[in-house]
Amino acid sequence: MLLVIDIGNTNTVLGVYQKDQLIHSWRIKTEHKTTEDEFLILVRNLFMFADVDIQDIKQTIASCVVPPMIGILEAFCEKYLKHVPIWVNAKNVSMPICLKNPDEIGADRLVNAIAAYHKYGGNLIVIDFGTATTFDCISSDGAYLGGAISPGIMIASEALFMNASKLPRVDIYHPPENVIGKDTAESIQSGIVFGYAGLVDGIVKRISREMGNNQTIIATGGLAPLIANVSECIAHVEKDLTLEGLRLIALFGDNSLK
Repeated sequence: MLLVIDIGNTNTVLGVYQKDQLIHSWRIKTEHKTTEDEFLILVRNLFMFADVDIQDIKQTIASCVVPPMIGILEAFCEKYLKHVPIWVNAKNVSMPICLKNPDEIGADRLVNAIAAYHKYGGNLIVIDFGTATTFDCISSDGAYLGGAISPGIMIASEALFMNASKLPRVDIYHPPENVIGKDTAESIQSGIVFGYAGLVDGIVKRISREMGNNQTIIATGGLAPLIANVSECIAHVEKDLTLEGLRLIALFGDNSLK
C-alpha cells in the first residue's frame, strides 16, 4: 500500500492507495509541535477504524508547505514504517516549470498541476481553496506557467470577525439564495461567498486573456464545492486531486506526466 500525505498550513490530508484505488482518506489539523510518536498514535487510530494495517504501508510520498513538519514525518516514517518518505519538489518531477526560481513553487501546487494535466490534458487553470486560494496555470503542452495567490476564504472571514467587533460569526457553508442579504448574517454570508466567487471569476478571466485560449477550470480543496456552486467559470471539482497527484509521482517518478 502507498501512503500519500499533503501537509498544509491549516490541515493535513492523508490517503491510502491500494494500487490505483484510493481506499481511504482523512483530513486532520496540522500540528506543528507534534512528535513522531504522537503522529503514530493518530495514524494508528485512523487506520484502525478503516481496517488498515500500518505494516502494509510499503511507500510514503508527501508534499509539504510547513517546514517544521518535515522532520516529524521523516522520523515517523523511518522509525515506524521502516522507509524514507519521498518529498515532492521541483527537481523530482518531469513537468517543466516556467518560473524565475522553480524551487519557490509550493509542492502542493505542483502536485495539483500534474494530477490535473494527467486527467484533463493541457490548457488548464487549477484553483485550490486552502489556507490560501491559489490559481495554477498549465499550458497546452504541459508546462507550469505560474499563477496567482490570494488569501483563503477562512483567513479573510476570520480577519473580518476579529476586526469588526459587532459582526457575528456566521456559517458560510450555507450561503443565502440572494446576494442582497435581509439581515446582518445573510449580508456577511453573501459578501464572503459571492465575493469570493467574483474574485475567482475575475482572476480566471484575466488569466484567460493572458493565456490566449479557453481554459478548463478545475477546483480542489475543502471549500471547492461551495464556490463551484456560485462561480461562473469552474467546470470540474476534484476533491482528491492532490492525493492523486502524489500517487502519480510515486508511481512514475521523473516521468510523472506519463
